[in-house]
This record gives sequence, structure tokens and C-alpha cells, in this order.
Amino acid sequence: MYYHHGRHSFLEWLMVVILMFGMSYCHSVQRIKECGLTCSHTGGINCKKATIAKQSFFCRTPPRSLPSDVLQNMKVSTVMKCSGNKWCSLYINVNGTVILNENVRGIEICVMTISSSQTQCESVRFSGHKSKKLDGHKVDVQFNCFEVGIAQQVYVTMKTLPNYCYVELEKYHNVEDCDNKDIENNILSCLAGKLDYMVNEEKKSITIHVSDITEGFDYNVRLCLKRFICKDIGAHALIKADNAIRSVTLHYPEILPCLCIEGWSAIPDSRRVRLCPFKNDADSVWNSITYDSVTQTLAWQPLCPVNATVSLCWMIDQNDTCVNFPSSLRTMNDKVLYVQVDPHPRLCAKITTYMDSQVRCPFTNGQFPGWNVNITAVDTLVEIRITSKINASFTVRVCNSTGMTSCNLFALVPVGASSYATLNISSDICGPNLCIQASRSDVTYSVPVNICNIPCKPKEHLPGEASSLETFLLSSVLLILVAMFGFVGCILLSVNYRKQRQEKCYIKSKVNHISLGVASSLEQRLPIMFAQMEDK
Repeated sequence: MYYHHGRHSFLEWLMVVILMFGMSYCHSVQRIKECGLTCSHTGGINCKKATIAKQSFFCRTPPRSLPSDVLQNMKVSTVMKCSGNKWCSLYINVNGTVILNENVRGIEICVMTISSSQTQCESVRFSGHKSKKLDGHKVDVQFNCFEVGIAQQVYVTMKTLPNYCYVELEKYHNVEDCDNKDIENNILSCLAGKLDYMVNEEKKSITIHVSDITEGFDYNVRLCLKRFICKDIGAHALIKADNAIRSVTLHYPEILPCLCIEGWSAIPDSRRVRLCPFKNDADSVWNSITYDSVTQTLAWQPLCPVNATVSLCWMIDQNDTCVNFPSSLRTMNDKVLYVQVDPHPRLCAKITTYMDSQVRCPFTNGQFPGWNVNITAVDTLVEIRITSKINASFTVRVCNSTGMTSCNLFALVPVGASSYATLNISSDICGPNLCIQASRSDVTYSVPVNICNIPCKPKEHLPGEASSLETFLLSSVLLILVAMFGFVGCILLSVNYRKQRQEKCYIKSKVNHISLGVASSLEQRLPIMFAQMEDK
């Protein structure tokens, strides 16, 4: 419920703002034929302008018979008086009511322009009210001859004559600007004209055509950089009023989002029309990063105003992320400087605006001196070689790949220009979990270079260890062979045994068969023999 109420209040506020803006644009400015003083009263009171010196800053103590509301209902508005087509001037119109009193002889109305503190005052005298019968009667006073300019803020006061303390009315008033339709169409200084342009990027020039300008006046055209004000860059042209050709060509040094075309009539306080052809080309703002190789200073001063923060970072190869340097965050204030910066190709600047964040690496084009580190395995050692194109000092650390922030210092190495230095470390420092980190120690901002997965050299065995290994392998082979031969022999013996048993069974069966045959033959022969013997 509370949230709904808050949202409703915000919408109401937004509607009020839109309504006020619409009223300021759409409401009409009253036209007058003549300016002057008018009073309205039916009791024979006369008003006239009095030529008197401006009242003293000091005021009088009001008498008790003077009512505190002797001045009432002061209203302030803008009016316009024209002497011809588009030849109009603006004035402040002040209306107020005065309660007649024997202690008040008139009023003083003043209009002060806030920007210049210029003050215009007009005194009004009352006559014909000596009789106390008129006390308490009202007189409406109007004066509208305070000339002002467009978009001015004025401070209006109404005081009594003589000036009594705390008896006054005051009000601030904003004169309409060229956004108001009546002002735009009738005030010369608002007639800014219309600009059309054509860009030639090859020649770095802009051809500008002017139309709808005030006749009889010269017209100015220039190129400028839009900052708090539009700063002139020297490209300016004046189109004469009698010139039939209303086109000019101006040259620009480079494309910038704040590079604008500005045009205005040669009329005092004339309104200016402005176009910015490259306002969407924001990438060019980041090109103003410079590096001084002597002082090793990295600077960024954008030619266009940018509300941004800047920090230095180094690019990581694995996932294209940029890691911020500690204590390198800066807020844009015209210019950002970083001293003692290593010009390494992976050193970058991260620039963040309310819209996005961009990374620019100024040393990637190879025009700046750099350095490199390589690692190779040599015999029982690992060789680290640091090559540099400039005189520099380096720090070498041994780190764990899982925690690159906690490293052990290994060595400090100076390297001359266009030279190299080598370090040898034990081959025991190797493997996927160890890294060698190198960075410059003679600057504040240096990119750390990490080399991981250091190659390990295969381990060599001693002669005794090799002989024992060979004996073990030979014995194992012999045992395997003996086992295989034993297994094969067992199979062969088993087969032979089965074969011999089968042969014995066959022979026995055969013998039995033969023996049975012999017995049968004998049985057959014996009766015959016995029979023969009986016959005999």
C-alpha cells in the first residue's frame, strides 16, 4: 500500500512538471499597443508618475493607523509591444491594489534584473484624497513599461511612499524564452534560422546551408566544442545580408561527439541554433590517451566533457577480462594522470560511464618498448630468460596457480636496453600447479606475466636400479614361461593317459573275445574227439 502511494505521488509530480512546461510553451503573451500607467477608482482619485529620487534604503516606522495590508494583490506578467512584423519588445506588467490612507501619498514599483542587477523604478503619486472619507477605498494600479529581455529573471517590489518598514510586496518572475510560441515567432533574437549540413570526412569539412533567417541582418556560422559553453575552435564564417549564396564550408580537425555547428543572426542577444553531427560517435572520445616515454606518464584528457571514472588494469589471456590495479581508480576532472606506468601491450585503461564500461589498451599497436619472459628446460635446470627493449628492473616470483596473489620472491633482476638476463632454477620446481611470475619493480603500474605448467624433465635411473629391474623382469618372464610349459605338459600328459586307458580296454575286450572263441572251438572239438574215441 505504501509503495502504491509513493508511485502515485511520483506520477502526480511528473504530471505537474509536464503541465508547467506545457503552459510555459503554449500560453500566449499579451500584446499591448502602448505601455504606461493606469489607475482605476471611482472616487475621483488621480494617479500620475512622479519624477523623484529613488527612496533611501532606510525605512520609516509605520504609524499605528496604517493597516498592514495597505498593499494587496500584486501580479506580475510579461507583455509584448510590436511596431511591425517581428519587431516586438518585451515588458514587465505589474498590477497591484492600494488601500487609501492619509499616511500613504503613493507607491513605488521597482523591477531588478537578477543577472545584471540593473534596476528600473517608477513612482506613482495619488492626488484628490485629502478627505478621510476615502480612507479604506481601493485603487488598482497598473504599470507595464519595464523593458526586459527574453529568458530573464526579475525581482519585482511594490512599496509605499513614504517607505514604511515591512510594508511592501515582492515577487520573482521568469520572462518567457524562445520556447514560447509567441516569443519565438515575434522576437528577432529568437529567429535563429535553420541549418542543413553535409559532411565530407575525406576532406574533414562540413558544408552548411542557412535558411529562414532574419532579412537585413548578417548571419554567423561557426564550429565549436560543446562543453559548459560551446568553445570556439577557429572555424567561423559571416554570411552577409546581401549575399545571395547562403552556404559556407568549414573544416574540422577531428570527429568528436561534442563537435557542433552553431548559427545566429548578428543581433544583440540573438538566439543561437546548434547542431551536433557526430553526437553518436562516442568512441572517438577515448582516443585522447597519451603516453610520455621519458616521464613514463599515462594521461587522458578528453576533448569532450565526460562524466566517468578511470582505472588501470591488465588483460588476462584466458578469458579476456581486465584485472584492476589496486588504488588506480580516478574520477574524471578534466584530466587523469598515472605516473610510472609500464608500457606493456596488456596494460589497459577501464573507462566507466553511466551507460557502459569500455577498455582501451594504448600499447597494443607495438609502437612502445616492451619486455618478455620465456622458460625452457635445460639438463637438470629450468632456465628463465627476460628480454627487454628498455633499461628496467624485474621481480621474479614462484607462485601457486590456485593463489596467484601469494607468491614467494625468487630474485631481483636488472636488464639493460635491448638485452636479456637469465636465471636458472632447479627442475624440481615444475608441474601444473607452479607458476613463474615476472613484473617490473622500478615502476608503480606493471603487468605481471605468469608462466604456468612448467615442464618437468623425465627422471633418470641409477645403473644398480636398472640392473635390479632387468633381473626382476627376466625372472618374471622365466616364471611365466615355466608356468606355461607346466600347464601345457599337464594337458599333454592327461590326453596321453586317457588314450592309453582306451587302448587297454580295447585289447582286453579283444582278448576276451578271442578266448571265448577258442573255448567254443574246443568245446566243439572235444565231443568229436570223444565220439571218434568211442567208435574206435
